[in-house]
Amino acid sequence: MAVWVNVLAVLAAYAIGSLSFAVIVSRAFGLADPRSYGSKNPGATNVLRSGHRAAAILTLALDALKGYLPVWLALWLSPRFGFGDITIACVGLAAFLGHLWPLFFRFEGGKGVATAAGVLLAFEWQLGAFTLATWVVIAVFFRYSSLASIVAALFAPFFDLLIWGPSARSLAIAVMSLLLLWRHSGNIRKLLAGTESKLGRKAPAPAVPRAAHGHGRHEHGKKKGRTT
Repeated sequence: MAVWVNVLAVLAAYAIGSLSFAVIVSRAFGLADPRSYGSKNPGATNVLRSGHRAAAILTLALDALKGYLPVWLALWLSPRFGFGDITIACVGLAAFLGHLWPLFFRFEGGKGVATAAGVLLAFEWQLGAFTLATWVVIAVFFRYSSLASIVAALFAPFFDLLIWGPSARSLAIAVMSLLLLWRHSGNIRKLLAGTESKLGRKAPAPAVPRAAHGHGRHEHGKKKGRTT
């Protein structure tokens, strides 16, 4: 099969990964842009800080789906188009990179935890299950989503290597894990400093724009003038 078909599959995966569902879902529910409050990360955890649990759950599901679907489709279409292990690995990595640097949202993306989980589940459902179980255990005991994500990212490549052995997929998973750790560098500093927010804590409302503050001071001054 022509090389361009493999390239097209990878580009399509990147485009699907570029759908920033944290922003899309927040707009649909009439919520503030998740890039404007909390960690300013367009992901499910930050959407949860808005206090809207349904929006956060929907964001989580859709972010995972956009990682799962391209890999599943590539595997399903593999007999017809001859996609090899390298192409499948690149498709999963491209979907993940799309979340980190989304084409449709000024390349301002999230950290990629849910999307990476979707990719892993599509690669091997057992691999995804083991990694998700690691995340859940850490999150339940320590109540830090970032810590759970960091630990899960560290374990994912080892699960793959120990159970299935080295492959092109192993390299893609290792790259995703390293990028996840890099995207969580700020969280790591906060964890060490003891200032990291715990899972489910509601974030303060976004700051009122400066113009609104000025308008408020003007109104206050007029009211004060009328009472003196």
